Amino acid sequence: MVSFFSRWGVAGMGVCAWLMSVPALADWELNMPRGVTPVSREVYDLHMLIFWICVAIGVVVFGVMFYSIYHHRKDKGAVAAQFHESTALEFLWTLVPLLILVGMAIPATRTLVAMENTGGAELTIKVTGYQWRWKYDYLDHDFSFFSTMSTPWEQINNVVQKGENYLLEVDNHMVVPVDTKLRILTTAADVIHAWWVPDLGWKRDAIPGFINENWALIEEPGVYRGQCAELCGRGHGYMPIVVEAVSKEDYRTWVANMKAAQVAGSATTDAANVAMSQ
Repeated sequence: MVSFFSRWGVAGMGVCAWLMSVPALADWELNMPRGVTPVSREVYDLHMLIFWICVAIGVVVFGVMFYSIYHHRKDKGAVAAQFHESTALEFLWTLVPLLILVGMAIPATRTLVAMENTGGAELTIKVTGYQWRWKYDYLDHDFSFFSTMSTPWEQINNVVQKGENYLLEVDNHMVVPVDTKLRILTTAADVIHAWWVPDLGWKRDAIPGFINENWALIEEPGVYRGQCAELCGRGHGYMPIVVEAVSKEDYRTWVANMKAAQVAGSATTDAANVAMSQ
């Protein structure tokens, strides 16, 4: 090893450092997640379809180009062909791209229509963006709460070691039942935010004065994390989202507990107001 470094110097050290870091590259995910909803899987499949169509086009175009460069070069005595206004060729290079675009547009349109179809929702949740937290209103159950990042500032300031879900932790999860069509309304109270959970397969801008909508049907219980995807100010990086999908029975229990806590909080507030008025 010493002789290697003495021979190759800094370059050798760089190569060794790269080789030692190769196992870490296995954790890199360059593709989008497949997700846990029907829409997310449609989006993923559409993405891969378009990707492979582009790969095929690239292989054909560059293959023809490199073949022509190699087999029709000047040192082989090739002479450039002289032809103009070939009707057949112009028709061909117009028709082929048109057919490719139509073949791409049909599945893309089907997926976009599916993404916008919020009909038949069983649960509606209004999501409001604030600087810098989220508010969730469960319109069918008449209660709401705020969700704020819970990552300790000691981690952010590098005083202690960062946790596994650094900057992706909140005090209150958005809890939803599995196998239930959710209608999610997004808006904002101050500036433009964007509610984004990659495993759901979509994101929506949260715009003051407007309400956007989308839907999700989570089929697998679990915790799915996201964050604000709009530059909404200096605290933009501190607006994580945590969606927790649970069984329908656990969801009913959670709703009962939330309502009980809200009633208890209202009673405490009323008692405090009465005491102050006296």
